[in-house]
Amino acid sequence: MSNESYHLVTVDDVETEPDRPDIDPEPDPIADSFSISAETGLEILGLRTYAAEPGEQLPLAYHYHETQEEAFYVLDGTLHVETPEKEYVVRPGQLFAAEGGSPHRAHVPEGAGEPVRVLAIGAPSDDTGRVYDPDDDS
Repeated sequence: MSNESYHLVTVDDVETEPDRPDIDPEPDPIADSFSISAETGLEILGLRTYAAEPGEQLPLAYHYHETQEEAFYVLDGTLHVETPEKEYVVRPGQLFAAEGGSPHRAHVPEGAGEPVRVLAIGAPSDDTGRVYDPDDDS
């Protein structure tokens, strides 16, 4: 039996992808991110980490996924997640989850006193985000 199905990744050794495309043509400043999935060859489960400073948002803008379930586990700092109903404040050790079809925008407010580090988990990983406009009444 071979070990080809197992992967050990040192997260600090993975290069960031600061230019990850956003679905918003004029996004707020975007957090540094990198795909752990790319390092392991995982195809169904998407794993990313984000490091965001005050005033930055996690990609992708205000969006939703048709089928992808998405979760943000806060490692350090405080993450704010805007939804149509309310804004959630997610602290270290807490996890925010969004089911498919649920609009959200994860960010660190401009006046926050510290950056945030987040582990993001999504499956299936191939479900591209779609722009959500909270002001669109249609």
